[in-house]
Parts: sequence; C-alpha cells; structure tokens
Amino acid sequence: MSYAQTSAAPASLRVVQLLVGIVCMVMIANLQYGWTLFVNPIDQKYHWGRAAIQVAFTIFVLTETWLVPVEGWLVDRFGPRIVVLVGGVLVAISWVINSVADELWTLYIAAAIGGIGAGAVYGTSIGNALKWFPDRRGLAAGLTAAGFGAGSALTVIPIQGMIQSSGYQATFLWFGVGQGIVVVVLSLLLRAPQPGEVPASTRVRQSARDHTPLEVLTSPIFWVMYVMFVLVGAGGLMATAQLAPIATDFQVAKIPVSLLGLTLPALTFALSIDRVLNGLTRPFFGWVSDNIGRENTMFIAFGLEAVGIWALSAFGQDPLMFVILSGLVFFAWGEIYSLFPSTCTDVYGTKYATTNAGLLYTAKGTASLLVPLANVLAAASGSWHAVFVVAALMNAVAAIMALVVLKPLRSAHHRAVPDVSSARPLAP
Repeated sequence: MSYAQTSAAPASLRVVQLLVGIVCMVMIANLQYGWTLFVNPIDQKYHWGRAAIQVAFTIFVLTETWLVPVEGWLVDRFGPRIVVLVGGVLVAISWVINSVADELWTLYIAAAIGGIGAGAVYGTSIGNALKWFPDRRGLAAGLTAAGFGAGSALTVIPIQGMIQSSGYQATFLWFGVGQGIVVVVLSLLLRAPQPGEVPASTRVRQSARDHTPLEVLTSPIFWVMYVMFVLVGAGGLMATAQLAPIATDFQVAKIPVSLLGLTLPALTFALSIDRVLNGLTRPFFGWVSDNIGRENTMFIAFGLEAVGIWALSAFGQDPLMFVILSGLVFFAWGEIYSLFPSTCTDVYGTKYATTNAGLLYTAKGTASLLVPLANVLAAASGSWHAVFVVAALMNAVAAIMALVVLKPLRSAHHRAVPDVSSARPLAP
C-alpha cells in the first residue's frame, strides 16, 4: 500500500518523537554554544593561550559535521535508538575528560569525542524528524534544529554561576554527566516510523523513490545545494562570528541601547538576541517552506540575509541600528539548518534520509574553514567593509541560485522520478 492509502500514526506518537529529538538537541547545545564560557577559565589555570585552546573548538566542529554521514548510515541501518544512546555516552565522556584535562592534547581528544557524540545526536534527531513529518518536514526539522540553536540559552546562566562558585572543572563534570544521562534515557523512546505510519505531503513535491547515498553523491542537485549551503553558511559566519571585534571597531560595543523595555550595552544586546532569533528562524522558515515551496523560501531568506549584512555595514555605526540589524542577520541565517535537510529529503526520499542529510550537513564544516579568511580580508583592506560586501554577495548568489539553478533542476528531477501522491496541488 502507498503512503496515501494508509492511515497516519496517532498524532501523540509523532509529537513524542519530535519532542524527544528537540530535548536531545538542547542537551548537546552547550558543547558548541557553551564552550566560550570555559575558554578564559581554562587559560587562567593553565596559560595555554586562547588560540591553542580554541583549536579544540575547531576539532569539535569538524568531527561534529564531517562524521554525520557515517552516523546517519548507522541510523538508517540500525535505527535511531542505539546511535543516540552511544552519542549521549560520548557527550558525557567528553566533558568528564575536559574536567580533568591538564594537557592540551587531552583537551583535543575530548573535543573529538564530543564532536562524534554531538554529531550522532544531531544527525539522528534531524533525520528522525524528517522521517516522521513528511507533511510538515520543514517545520519539524526547524523545531529540532532550534533545540540546538537556542537550547544553550536555558543553561548559560547556570553554567556561568557554577563556574564562578565551583570552578570550571566541576561544571564540566556535572553538566557533562547530567546532559549525557538525559540523552541516554530519552534515546530509549526513539524509533523510526514503519511504512504507512506517516501521512504524505500535500503541499511540497516529494520523491516516491528512495535514493542511496552513492546515488545522491552523483546527483547535480546535491552539489548545487552543497555550494549554496557553503555560501550562506560561510557568508553568515563571516559577519556573525566577528561580531565582537566589529562592534569594537564601530565603537558601539559598550554604548547602552534601550529596546523592548531593556537597556544593555550594544554588543551584549546583539549577542543576547543571537540565540533567540537564531532559534526562531529555523521553525519559522521551515513552516514557510512547507507552504510556499523550498526554493521560494530560500530566495526570500538568503536575499534578506544579503540585505541585512549590507545594511549592517552601512548603518551599524549607530548603536541602535547595530542591535536591530545584527538581529536581522541572525534571523535570516539560521534557517539553513531546516531548509536544506528538508529539501534533501524531498528530493531523495526517506529511507536514507539521515545519511543523505548528513552528507549535506558536512557543508557546515566546509563553511567553517572559510571563516578565518574574514580576518585576512579585513587586515588586507584595513576595514570590515570588504568582509561585509563579500558575505552579502555570497548570500545574494545563493538566493539567485535557488530560483535560477536549483528550482529548474528539481522540476526536471520530479518529472523523471514519480512523486509521492497527493490530494492537493503541490508547491513547486
């Protein structure tokens, strides 16, 4: 029987699977977004230098992204439960090692272990959402990714407080063990949907054929999406990762800004809204894409990002505009983590969704390698203006590619490969 001919699983079952994935993402968010809180305390204790300590972060990002396809293959073969369980154990081990690390190489090993564990949880949670919600794939992937993007906001203050009261080593130990236990326990609730348990999409075109990872790697559509992912990822990171030095150079970092009943220094305000807007954008644009089509949403979001980055360069010297425009940049950037995995699964089917989305997710690691070029460009040009221009152009190119390259390729693909049957007209 086809998906269209069978009844969907109870809504409660699908919601439970989604919520479990979101909470697991929240539990691993600190490994990336909470790391910055530990850098100075580690340096104060061992005097290794912040640059050397931050190598651990680079190792984490690379192992967290580039190994996701392998972890995705394990999920598609053995199911999500065992992969997330092992990921939770590795996450705990990573921070326990950090709590006792007295050599740099130990810190680096912990970063690699944590990256593998976080990648296993991240890739599995996204993949499971893609499989359980073909009818709301963009929204489900966005909500899950938001758990990672905004999850650390819940624990920033407790972590800061514990570092001050008990030291960074005890904080690593207890938060690491606690987060790991939560992931391990929740992993026992995860499972992939059985055939016929999920409804077909009635809005967005989806392939009725499941493409293997090797087929995906030989598909032009995949590489078009990969290039777009790198362009938007690197372009956004070039602007957002350098926000503190940019604010300092613009001489607005410490100037108080009053907005929405709050008064904070401009840089603090901008960094505060980062996590909130970077989380909200993922389900928002995912929901939009479920209704108007993936490429149309990409064009809007990436174009908005290009305008936001350019405007931040032009008007960011004003403290209030710096806060508002940096918020726009954050809001128009984080949606790549919902739009691209959703589009990938629409094109290539659900059976290997975790592996295929994982292959595309490696573009985040590739994009991160381009970010240091922003400092080189700023030093060579004598200002941040050139960095902003390049970042804006990268996003503009990706926006145009969405309509001019990706959309025609997808239309041709869907003419050649049958779609999942639907009851209503499909968004292109």
